[in-house]
Amino acid sequence: MRARRLTAALALVFVPTLAYPRDTEWRRYVIPSTGTSVEMPVTIFTKDAGPPDGGTGRRFMTDDSRADLTVQSVPNPDNDSPATFLFKKRPPAGIIYKRITANFFVVSSIRNDRIWYNRCNRAKSAMNCVLINYPAAEKRQWDEVVARVSRTLRG
Repeated sequence: MRARRLTAALALVFVPTLAYPRDTEWRRYVIPSTGTSVEMPVTIFTKDAGPPDGGTGRRFMTDDSRADLTVQSVPNPDNDSPATFLFKKRPPAGIIYKRITANFFVVSSIRNDRIWYNRCNRAKSAMNCVLINYPAAEKRQWDEVVARVSRTLRG
């Protein structure tokens, strides 16, 4: 019985988790051409992964590439509402969470044991978005990061 407790305790020590200490450094990232901005944890997303597909902005990754964050402005030439814009993008089936207002949409689900989260704010002729992908097994560790990034999206 004692050996089982020790084994369980050791397993907890070696399970990889998100390092999100209270001293995590946050900085505002701005897309120069559009002014879209968001606060992002630069001590978590440390690698520049280049431009995103289908818009203007940047992708960032964790050192171990297990999570990524994309900040982008996507053209919306018809100035579609968030609901119409999302419908036209044809999101994958099986969305677990969806919230749509006149000013933004949020969708999230799980694919290949990873949570994907997408928030887009409506702007003139664009949708300004953050997309975050991370291991589903680490959901609780990522909740604070996702919430803060989402709340700070501007533009």
